[in-house]
Amino acid sequence: MIGLGTIINTSAIIAGGLLGMKFKKILKQTIQESLLKASGLAVLFIGLSGGLKGFQTKEDLSMMIILSLVLGTLIGEFIDIEGRLNQFGKWLKQKSHSYGDSMFLDAFITTSLTVCIGAMAIIGSIQDALYQDYSILIAKAILDFIIVMVLASSMGKGALFSFVPVFIFQDCITLLASFISPLLTKQVIFNISVLGSMLIFVVGLNLTVNTKIKVANMLPSILIVALFVLL
Repeated sequence: MIGLGTIINTSAIIAGGLLGMKFKKILKQTIQESLLKASGLAVLFIGLSGGLKGFQTKEDLSMMIILSLVLGTLIGEFIDIEGRLNQFGKWLKQKSHSYGDSMFLDAFITTSLTVCIGAMAIIGSIQDALYQDYSILIAKAILDFIIVMVLASSMGKGALFSFVPVFIFQDCITLLASFISPLLTKQVIFNISVLGSMLIFVVGLNLTVNTKIKVANMLPSILIVALFVLL
C-alpha cells in the first residue's frame, strides 16, 4: 500500500506529542528548558552528520549547494513560505482552542521543520512510492516519536500538530515520485539528502542558540539542487 509509511510516521508523531504533553504537566520549567536545549543539540548533530557525509563523498558539491541555497531562499522569501506556515499554525491554534498557549506557533513551526525536511523524510517517501519499502519511514517514525515527545514536553501542544504538515509533505513527495520516478537518479536523491541535512542543522541552530533563521523560506533550495542535476 503506497503511503503506509507516512501513516505509520504520523501516528508515531501523534503518540509522541500526546505523551510529551503528559510529561509537560509534571516537569519543572528548568527541566523543560534543558530538554529543549538537548533536543536542539540532537537535531544539530543529525543535520551536521548528514551534511558532512555528503561533502566528504562529493568534493565538488560546494558551489552547487551555495547556488541552490541562494536561489532557493530568494524564491522562498518571495513566496513567504514561513509567513504562510505561520498563518497555518495560527489557524490550527484557533481550531484546537489553544488561545492561551503562547508557545504554540514556535512549537508547531520548529517541530514541523525538524520532522519534515530531513533526508529520511524525502528518501523514505520516494522509496515508499517506487518500491513500497517503508523501512526508512518506520525508522524515522521511531526517531520522530522521541523528538516530538521531547519537544512537546518542553514547548507544548503545538509540537503535536506537526503531524499535519508531515502527512501532507510526505504524501505529496510519494505521489510526485510515483509519476516522475525515471528522473529520480541516485545523484538527485543524494543532492536532496545533503541539502535537507543542512536545513535540519539550521533548525537545530534555532533551537540551541535562539537564532531566528527562516528555514521554511529555504525549502525551495531542495528543488533547485535537484534541478541542477536534471538540467
